[in-house]
Amino acid sequence: MESIENKVIEFVEKYNLQDKTVVIGFSGGYDSMCLLDILSKIRDKYTDLNLVAAHFNHNWRGEESLREQEVCRIFAASRGIEFYTKTAAGDVKKTENDARRARYEFFEEAYEEYDADAVFTAHNMDDNAETVLYRIIKGTGIIGLKGISEKRNYFYRPLLKIRRSEIVDYCNRHNLSPNEDSSNSNTAYRRNYIRINVIPSLEKINGSFKDALNILAENANNDNAIIEEYLKTIRPFIFDGQKILAKEYAKLSKPVKLRILYEYIQDLNLDYDYKKVCEIYDFIENNITQRNGSTISLASALWLYADEKSIETIPQRTKTDDADNFEVKISGEGEYKALDKKFVVKKYVEKDLFIFPEATSSFAYVDLSNVKFPLVLRHRKDGDIISPFGMQGSMKLKKYMNAKGVPRHSRDDVLLLCDDKEVLWAVSIGISSKIGVKDKPTHVIEIN
Repeated sequence: MESIENKVIEFVEKYNLQDKTVVIGFSGGYDSMCLLDILSKIRDKYTDLNLVAAHFNHNWRGEESLREQEVCRIFAASRGIEFYTKTAAGDVKKTENDARRARYEFFEEAYEEYDADAVFTAHNMDDNAETVLYRIIKGTGIIGLKGISEKRNYFYRPLLKIRRSEIVDYCNRHNLSPNEDSSNSNTAYRRNYIRINVIPSLEKINGSFKDALNILAENANNDNAIIEEYLKTIRPFIFDGQKILAKEYAKLSKPVKLRILYEYIQDLNLDYDYKKVCEIYDFIENNITQRNGSTISLASALWLYADEKSIETIPQRTKTDDADNFEVKISGEGEYKALDKKFVVKKYVEKDLFIFPEATSSFAYVDLSNVKFPLVLRHRKDGDIISPFGMQGSMKLKKYMNAKGVPRHSRDDVLLLCDDKEVLWAVSIGISSKIGVKDKPTHVIEIN
């Protein structure tokens, strides 16, 4: 049998990572300690291979978690490997989904921090089998049967073709002392229940049950490759960056929409069953014809927004004190700092030919002859009103934003030039009739 070391070397060479910076997700358990130990040894073969051990302390088990963190630090130091760690806040929800999301966000931080080329996680064949079975139980489609990907973006799994028994044997033969996470025996967690109770029962029927699940995953991968040939021809028309274009999405058949949504959710590191995907599908169907869309919760602090223009994820809004209390006094012509932007008020210089719009996303021609300074640049507040240019009378800013189709999740970020509660310019949306140009402008206001 080929050794684990040789399999890892073949994997590194397969993806040309011999001279790269690699972050290794390092819990200190059998799998990740085995992987880190092997990588530390093959640096003699690849002298330019730079390793970073990244340990995320979920902060679920108090002193035990701290001891595991220290074991990881000492082990990394003994191998001359950079150690990067972070402890989760105490109020993070103790669920498998939230833990997984927080852990991958941490890996992404480490990837950015060290300008890395790859992140290695230590998933193995047994993990893959458990994942496939877990998804079958929850009700997955063919894409879920693929199991864990060997490579997804910059995440790689060098041990995916290696059995857990081989990994334990390696640790024993090399006198390693991995962390024993007590929560791994808690069958209240569904994956633990599957590993401890369900799979052993099924192995009584088929002693090679885990191998069979891995074969199923490989077959599903092959079938998905066929589907992918079609999907890659339509994705450029459906996606704009991370946004799904609502009008193009609406043209798709239901099976294709469900497939697109399942992939979208997987890319967010969320593990959803078919029922939840259908719930999201129904939510989108009810909102992609609406000018003012709505949101549905995907996970803690993460929402999906849909309206007639786009479908996109948005973070739950948590203003910082600076943003919440943001207010800049505009005393007259000049330049002003506005958070990460620059606000400018300058005189209009008359030209031979003058054509002006009401406003654009970054500047507006205005008549300030009847305005008294100081004004204030800020975010919206309760009671704000605006007298829209070209209309009689005033209306509540909320109603104006509704009429303009401003997504609810972005309204708190709109910069407003105000005279007390009167909004004179809602940046990128429109201006008030009180500064709208009826003859010729006196000033230009702009935000950079």
